Amino acid sequence: MSHFSRIQTELMEKEYLLLALKDLGIEYQEGELTIQGFAGTTMPVEIRIPLKFSFDIGFRKGNNGYELVADWYGVRGLNRYQFLKKLKQRYAYHVTRAKLEKQGFALVEEEVKETGQIRLLLRRMQ
Repeated sequence: MSHFSRIQTELMEKEYLLLALKDLGIEYQEGELTIQGFAGTTMPVEIRIPLKFSFDIGFRKGNNGYELVADWYGVRGLNRYQFLKKLKQRYAYHVTRAKLEKQGFALVEEEVKETGQIRLLLRRMQ
């Protein structure tokens, strides 16, 4: 019996997902990989995050973006909701900067508040 859970995310582009993982200091592997769950069951993933003394977690491309997949019964030392919250913030940061820079905006100032909120000041160069 498989205990794998799939959590749909709004993470659409692999490039920004990998940048967000790097920002958070999370080591990952990418390619045609699998993660293991209860009783040796496996699930294919594109991105695997190995965890010590725990089942690994991974991401795989779904119809509406990347899914976070894992057998959460065997995942230790990682709160999935806090992890996703931080990951989404870093992902949004990279997407926002990239999209605005393509429109001619340049980063002037960046501030990270005590609450964790990120404030960006961008200017369009003409």
